Amino acid sequence: MSDKHLLIKKYFEENSFVESDIESFNNFIENDMQKIVDEMGEIVPTITPQEIQDFKIKFNKVWIKKPQIVEADGSRRDVFPYEARLRSLTYAAPIYLEVSAHMDGVQRETFTTEIGKLPIMIKSKHCHLHGLKKEELIKHYEDPNDFGGYFILNGNERILITVEDLASNKLFIQKNKVGPSEYTAKIFSEQGPYRIPHLIEQMKDGMIYLSFTRFKRIPVVAIIKALGLVSDQEITRFISGDREYDDIFINLYENLELKTEDDALEFIAKKTGINQPREIKIEKTQNNLDRYLLPHLGISPKDRIIKAYNLCRIINRFFKVSKEGIKQRDKDHYMNKKLKMSGDLLADLFRVNLRILINDILYNFQRLVKRSKFSSVKIIIRDKLLTSRIQSAMATGSWVGGRKGISQNMDRVNFLATTSHLQRIVSLLSASQENFEARALHPTHWGRLCSIETPEGTPIGLRKNFALLCEITQRVPQEEKIKKFLEAAGLTAIK
Repeated sequence: MSDKHLLIKKYFEENSFVESDIESFNNFIENDMQKIVDEMGEIVPTITPQEIQDFKIKFNKVWIKKPQIVEADGSRRDVFPYEARLRSLTYAAPIYLEVSAHMDGVQRETFTTEIGKLPIMIKSKHCHLHGLKKEELIKHYEDPNDFGGYFILNGNERILITVEDLASNKLFIQKNKVGPSEYTAKIFSEQGPYRIPHLIEQMKDGMIYLSFTRFKRIPVVAIIKALGLVSDQEITRFISGDREYDDIFINLYENLELKTEDDALEFIAKKTGINQPREIKIEKTQNNLDRYLLPHLGISPKDRIIKAYNLCRIINRFFKVSKEGIKQRDKDHYMNKKLKMSGDLLADLFRVNLRILINDILYNFQRLVKRSKFSSVKIIIRDKLLTSRIQSAMATGSWVGGRKGISQNMDRVNFLATTSHLQRIVSLLSASQENFEARALHPTHWGRLCSIETPEGTPIGLRKNFALLCEITQRVPQEEKIKKFLEAAGLTAIK
């Protein structure tokens, strides 16, 4: 056997085609699930029992076991994939959660409860087949050459297709052929449950506006002043850098009456239609800016000034592209793309449905309190709600955010068709539109995506496949490590 064949043989003895997808699922179970539960914070009902002033429900540790089924007689036992296929079962594991209830600052109730069932990926760490040798796999009626990386729902083998999207927290500026603004800048700010699109546009009169969530076309200088950077001289310095742009003075002149932070907040409140007393208006606007403006930079009041500095840098970049003709960021460069694998997709699904479960717990709690029948938090948690919603999304392919076709029945025509299906990537762009640049082969696809395997017809270039030896890294560098690295390079943090 030639050396190259021997190398490839050794590589696939230790690695799998779908290893990245399995690692993504493992990362979701081991890290992301706990992060999502921690994000939810304390659950505080609006109505509490008469004798209790302060009532809180806290979610603590979350974990899952290996797949099990409950038989008709109530007995619980382990289930293997072959049995799930033959009996049209869902190969799923129970999710357990530690819940505690706090009344007037005292912890009164602590228990562990099952909050639902999660379909488990074949050959992942929480699958019964994980780590089994060839003979043991045959004993459990499994094909030793099967890669895994799929789920079994109601006896059907389903795959979660990897989704290709633009990277979050990056600024993209484009020139428009039509519309009121010649150039527009977009940034998708993502942090935990928030993924908020921000749009910056400059009108023909030179005014620059920012739009995000309920804030529609608010002058960007007003937002910068509302964040605490009120000095016109400082705003000019942070935006201009080493060169002055006349357009800045137009924007500053139009917002000349905004002398203080409170003036700017009141102006924004008026623009967004908040009609309440001045103090409430200002507080509401501040809360909305904290939560929805560039959440990846933080969502607490101390992050406001950092957001103001970043907005100035974004405007500076916008001017450099629109006035000086600096090259725009290439959307199709793979550095500016993000791949959502099975773990990321399940994290989105779990986050939304856990929030629905919390709302259901609050509804049941308040209903029992009104009837004076509340006795324990344990009786108001419905485990079937989370189970049915997650399994429904995975069985139909209808995902959060209105996306369809995320989950598909696995192609079992032959071994190559199965391998190809497990390696598929789909773009969120519409197949009915032209999008020539997005469909074209890009130099950065080399070694990452297959240059040949894409369908003919309308989905050409939008449905792709991984290259055979492509791997996707799961680890994200720690924030503190990056800070230390930047400080060692001579940079200082903005206080």
